[in-house]
Amino acid sequence: MQAVNNKRAFQYEIHLPDGEIATLEYRWLKGNMVLMRTLVPASGRGKGVGSALVRQVLDAARAANLKVVVYCGFVNQFIERHPEYADMKAV
Repeated sequence: MQAVNNKRAFQYEIHLPDGEIATLEYRWLKGNMVLMRTLVPASGRGKGVGSALVRQVLDAARAANLKVVVYCGFVNQFIERHPEYADMKAV
């Protein structure tokens, strides 16, 4: 599962085999990436699609030396379960 940054739509996407798309929407605020919400279609739930999407977005943000502001509950839960990403949160 490879996430693609759809810059025009301000979202990262994973295209599922059935044609549906899992998304993580973002915005920009004072140089920080604001993670708004994660949407995974029913066909992708329980298969690690959401976690793969969040991991790839956080890895891309880290590679670009960005901090993140998290509004999405799913992303917050992911970071709680994976403390290696805790340092990425903007204060």
